[in-house]
Amino acid sequence: MIESVLEGILFAAGEPVEADRLCKLLDVDKVTLDGAAKSLADGYKFERRGIRLLQLDGAYQLCSAPEHGDIIRRAMETRKPPQLSQTALEVLAIFAYFQPTTRGFVEQVRGVDSTYTVKQLLERGLIEEAGKLNVPGRPTLFRTTKQFLRCFALDSLDDLPPLPETGEEAKLTKEMEDAAARMKLMQEGQGEEG
Repeated sequence: MIESVLEGILFAAGEPVEADRLCKLLDVDKVTLDGAAKSLADGYKFERRGIRLLQLDGAYQLCSAPEHGDIIRRAMETRKPPQLSQTALEVLAIFAYFQPTTRGFVEQVRGVDSTYTVKQLLERGLIEEAGKLNVPGRPTLFRTTKQFLRCFALDSLDDLPPLPETGEEAKLTKEMEDAAARMKLMQEGQGEEG
């Protein structure tokens, strides 16, 4: 019974639905919800159905089976969204690995203005505002979104590949980590004073 209602809710929603909200709607605990979701997901895979159930960072969503993607795209007559530029991917990677963080941090790492790219990522729903940094000027903090997880087929941020550790990449990684540590210390210092 729970699987049937869960399937109906997720189908009608057409977007991720938070697990906590589903628990309240179905009047079940998280373990029961997760079991029902796993049962549905396993059934879709076993029966080679045209849909899949995804768990996305504390939420569930129905989507089409990836193996049917090309046909479904043609059936829906949609164009593939434009690919992200190398610049957008770099900025998005910084947000993904060091979130929440500011545009200023991104610019410090990259060494160039990133205002336009941050605006593009916001418009595409790949990043979102996540509060303000507690330092003078109160810069906006950004983090990745569930849309980011869906676009890169990740269940959670824990699924991000590790940062590279050799040559120039290691130097850049070290610089990014040092800058993130400095920003965190600044934020913690400001939080204690306020």
